[in-house]
Amino acid sequence: MKHYPNSTKKVLSSLVSLLATLLLLSALDGCDQNPVHRSRVVVIQPLGEFPVHELNKVQEQIKRLHSQVVVRPSIEIPATAYYEPRHRYRADSLIRYLKQYGNADTVVIGLISRDISTTKGGIKDWGVMGLGYNPGYSCVVSTFRLSRTNKEDQFYKVAIHELGHTQGLPHCVEKSCFMRDAEGGNPLDEEHDFCKSCKSFLMDKGWHLP
Repeated sequence: MKHYPNSTKKVLSSLVSLLATLLLLSALDGCDQNPVHRSRVVVIQPLGEFPVHELNKVQEQIKRLHSQVVVRPSIEIPATAYYEPRHRYRADSLIRYLKQYGNADTVVIGLISRDISTTKGGIKDWGVMGLGYNPGYSCVVSTFRLSRTNKEDQFYKVAIHELGHTQGLPHCVEKSCFMRDAEGGNPLDEEHDFCKSCKSFLMDKGWHLP
């Protein structure tokens, strides 16, 4: 068996420790790349002639909770989403169209001022304020059914609600939570914040909530 001087043994021991540290750091870096904890960019997509002042306001409000927000130029409302019998647009068709612009790093929220609807239970065409994949790459929100006296605040709450769905949040039983189910009504004025559970869920997704 070959014997090394004490000085050589110390150098070898240091090299082994350094190599072990580098391997550990490499493993930790790989864990940090987990997309579950990576914050997704919110892409705001106006549809049709959406009012600029309402767009700017909801962008400002969303940025308070999620700093990574991008606004795209307005595009025409897809004609394939039009539901002629009720003269409104199918929300399910709109989010299906918008999801082509989303991916694991982004989520697209469509803004529209026209009435929108979807199928719910046994009702083929149920009017809604918003709709989003849960989880998924896109959602859409409409100003059509909101209170005219408190529209900006209500619109923000609907937007945050649908974005929450895209992150994987279900409806919440807390009446004051943004994730409350509207159940065919408009309880938005009773909602004040995400509840503790929903807030924790979004923070784990990279949202910076107070």
